[in-house]
Amino acid sequence: MDSIFYAFIVLMFVAVVLAFEAIYIWWNSRHGAAAKRIDSRIRALSAGGNVNKERLSILKDNMLKEATLFEKLMMQLPRAKSLDLLLQQSGTHTTVARLGFTSLIMGLGVLAVTAILPVPLPVVVAPVAALIAGALPYLNVMRKRSKRLHKLEKQLPDVADTMSRALRAGHSFASAVGMVSAEFPEPMGGEFRITFDEINYGVPLNEALLNLANRVPIRDLRYFVIAVLIQRETGGNLAEVLDGIGFLIRERFKLFDKVRVLAAEGKLSAWVLSLLPLVTGGAVMIFNPKFLPVLWEDPLGQKMLGGMVVIMLMGILWMRKIIKIRV
Repeated sequence: MDSIFYAFIVLMFVAVVLAFEAIYIWWNSRHGAAAKRIDSRIRALSAGGNVNKERLSILKDNMLKEATLFEKLMMQLPRAKSLDLLLQQSGTHTTVARLGFTSLIMGLGVLAVTAILPVPLPVVVAPVAALIAGALPYLNVMRKRSKRLHKLEKQLPDVADTMSRALRAGHSFASAVGMVSAEFPEPMGGEFRITFDEINYGVPLNEALLNLANRVPIRDLRYFVIAVLIQRETGGNLAEVLDGIGFLIRERFKLFDKVRVLAAEGKLSAWVLSLLPLVTGGAVMIFNPKFLPVLWEDPLGQKMLGGMVVIMLMGILWMRKIIKIRV
């Protein structure tokens, strides 16, 4: 009896260990470092790559094979591929389905909060607030995308100089791309690593560079890609061309910094003028809640409120057009 009991204990221990091992293997295969790296490469190729329809359909089938019903519905949207490309350019590891689910939850949450507020609000406030809350995750992605693209643009002159020195030292262009992918930090190192892997896996160099320009929509990088493609067709000293591109980008950065300093006062004034009516109205609602409801309860007040919103939007757009200077 004792031997059977001890054997049962040992077998139970082995079963529990194997169960935990199976759970760990399952989790690691879906959410581990290797799985995330493979998923990132697939997303980079499917979202930003210039692939043919057959390869793209295979990638989509692999991505949707184990997806949930909500993820499949999100991927069927007309702009899902463009949104996937934006997520790839922002450097986030989220998916289109997660972004849509987060926006939906935030919008419904704001609707629930506005419904239980003790202060009476206009009818249009709740849906407008829900739409703004639902758009916050998308705006956050756009902010991260802008920061990442700006960082990529800052790294581009050093990339051009490194590749120019590598070409002068006798390396091939593919080897220079590999040096950039190995020596540069993220995000530039990761983008060139994808390009280097595509070249090693048999993708033509022209197509790999076009994929890079599609994944990273930076004007200077497109000049870089165009210069390389023209040099491959017509010949010439590519090292001198890359030196010229690096010098041009640095000079443009200097001019942009000067313009940004000169336009800083105008930007601050635009922010103050745009936020002042909202802050003032919120303060009045807090300290004297019975003063402003006449604006959305009286028909004349509703017309005044609508006209004010239109004039404010026109003023914000006009100020944005004035202070936005392209270099």
